[in-house]
Amino acid sequence: MSLDRFAPAEAALKAGKFEEGAAIIERLLAEEPKAPAIVYRNYAAMLVRRKLYGQAETWTAKGLEIHPRDAELMNLRGVALRRLDRPAEAIEILSRASRLAPKDRAILTNLGNVYNDIKNPAAIDVFTRILRVTPNDGDLQRSLGRAFWFAGDLEKAETRFRLATKLKPQLVDAWLDIIGLTNDLHGPDASNALLAQALAVNPTDVRLIEAQAIALRRAGEARRAEQVLLAAIQSHPNQANLYYQLGNNITDYDRVRANEYLCKAVELAPDEPRYRMILAESLGRSRHGDEAANLEEAYGILRTVLPQMPLEAGNLKIAYELMTRVADYDGLDGIGSFAQIGRTWAEAGRHTALFAHLARVSTLEDRNELIEQHRIWGRKAEAAAARNPISRRGPRPPNGKIRVGFMSSDLRAHPVAYFALPLFEHYDRERFEVYCYSYYQGEEDAIQKAITGWVDAFRWRKDIADRDAAQMIADDQLDILFELGGSTHMNKLGVMAFKPAPLSASWVGYPHSAGLGAIDYLVVDPHLLPDDPALLIEKPMILPKAWYTMGPHAFREEPAAAAEPPVVRNGYITFGTANNPYKYNRKALQTWARIVAETPNSRFLFVRPEGDSPTFQANIRRVFTEQGVSEDRVIFNAVRGRHLPFYNEMDISLDAFPQTGGTTTCEALWMGVPVIAKRGPAVFERLSYSVLENAGLGEFCADTVEGYVEAALKLAADRARIGELRRGMRARLKASPLGDTKQFAADYFAMIAQAVTADGRNYAGASSRPEAAILR
Repeated sequence: MSLDRFAPAEAALKAGKFEEGAAIIERLLAEEPKAPAIVYRNYAAMLVRRKLYGQAETWTAKGLEIHPRDAELMNLRGVALRRLDRPAEAIEILSRASRLAPKDRAILTNLGNVYNDIKNPAAIDVFTRILRVTPNDGDLQRSLGRAFWFAGDLEKAETRFRLATKLKPQLVDAWLDIIGLTNDLHGPDASNALLAQALAVNPTDVRLIEAQAIALRRAGEARRAEQVLLAAIQSHPNQANLYYQLGNNITDYDRVRANEYLCKAVELAPDEPRYRMILAESLGRSRHGDEAANLEEAYGILRTVLPQMPLEAGNLKIAYELMTRVADYDGLDGIGSFAQIGRTWAEAGRHTALFAHLARVSTLEDRNELIEQHRIWGRKAEAAAARNPISRRGPRPPNGKIRVGFMSSDLRAHPVAYFALPLFEHYDRERFEVYCYSYYQGEEDAIQKAITGWVDAFRWRKDIADRDAAQMIADDQLDILFELGGSTHMNKLGVMAFKPAPLSASWVGYPHSAGLGAIDYLVVDPHLLPDDPALLIEKPMILPKAWYTMGPHAFREEPAAAAEPPVVRNGYITFGTANNPYKYNRKALQTWARIVAETPNSRFLFVRPEGDSPTFQANIRRVFTEQGVSEDRVIFNAVRGRHLPFYNEMDISLDAFPQTGGTTTCEALWMGVPVIAKRGPAVFERLSYSVLENAGLGEFCADTVEGYVEAALKLAADRARIGELRRGMRARLKASPLGDTKQFAADYFAMIAQAVTADGRNYAGASSRPEAAILR
């Protein structure tokens, strides 16, 4: 075939008419496939440059049928296969090409890149081989550094990255690599020094400015990071990634503006799925405006963008969160198994995501797997803390008091604070000192102000990194530290990995072992304590009666509980829940629907802000209709924060399982609504059981689904009992251990004294009554 026949195609391409030129080339190759190899090479190279990797793969395959030993064509095919995420095929064809052209640097480089993509240590041999010939190539030194990094040889990786930045100071990728590695190896101070060097050489590079903002955010200085990004936007007003970073940076303290910046990033880069994914996450967490509309928009974005995204930890977390909120259980089933998803989160340090996993356990194997997922996270967190340890002072002068710390960003108008308030109000100030630590991003409210007035010290730091927070706590020389937040919003579980106090424990904020060996105890009560010790990582620290109390600060007389249950005026039973959808699952919903179906003319009421979401309604109603419950019997009241009066529309609350209610169960009972619950083996499956037993209502807790259904149907048939319970519930709770806040505080601090004494710290007044606390 004469190359002259391709002249029209060449002319079209030179005129910028790519589609026309490509059509001519493909027509000519179809007419005469035995064209010279250079035709296939040039066309494939053009397709690769235009990122048309699927077409490049097709035409390199056709070319190799005619020219099976053309190494350059094989190289182009390898590049296309790499970009199509087909690494095994890319390695096979590039290996063949390198055997045909062993000195071709481009082929070897592409082969090494594929090995690096999949973190295969074979990349080390490939890049070492090239660098023997071209040792002063900064890009290749960086590639070899990445190969060592992926192989776990961090010191060699660091050496190569340093060499790369020396050989090619403008190689920002190498700077970013060494900054990230140095942060892991030597801590943020060393990495920030390198970042300053990189910026000195490349002061206007947007990616380094991003890295500076990210470093500030990780150091807990989100507001400084905001100023850096705002200044950068002044110079680079059309850089989508700067708006993306800015929106991501301020979500904790200004969600409205965060959404505006994220929308701007999407506007500037509509084809970047990562920006849309983070916008979906932020919209799903937006509580301003029309919350249901925000959720619907977020879920719509997710459905569009998820097929374009790799299912790595961050994307899995966003998908899981949004699908759970709209009860899309088919979608959840499609993104991975319980073990796959949980381990992906744990390996990536995503402890917050594991909270959503509690409601998905179904077997003993799942429960043991969940423990291991938390251990995986814990080992990684402790290893990171060990690389940058805190300093410790010597013993503080004795004063006969035990110094106790409580760490939570929820020491404000929040359920965690409500449960903890008796401890701050009623502790014996002659025997104990209480220090509190909060990282809350909002403004002080009345509850936080009250706590600050009661305790000996309240350290409130909005902008602080985990290590710095740990150092602050260590400097206070506590005897024992309690974390009350787990990894929930704005809390800093990672602080505990530094072991800032001689003894530490978890309580109330996270109903599962955190995963850190550095945490000595998990506070439980006799009802929460699992029968199987393998379902706890920490040692149990056991309160004698209740896990928490329902004090007057949280459970007030207003709103009042209706004197009569709604069945009296309606003539039918209304079941319901105000539990968060992250506690729902298909089996629990099916069980609720079955109970409604077996209770003539009954209704089910969802009291949730998601209630106005059409997707949430449709998915919920679908489950109920499959059990024979018509759509009109499922009712939604969309409300956030002012939900208590809606309990006056509910006769019986059906608890979620396996993850049960805590605050929600207490609220339902306080409003006179009995709760039907299911008890399971793990702590998070026994919260409602503990509350019900302490309230003298253990009859409403079952060990099986059948028992749960039977208890609900039995109570629904006894309208007199429902009315009796409603009228007497508040008096019952006040007379129970749940209402005795002073005794609870006394028991709690006796438990603390026993733990400190058992650890060898002897202080005046540190003895405890044996019945007040048990350490195992």
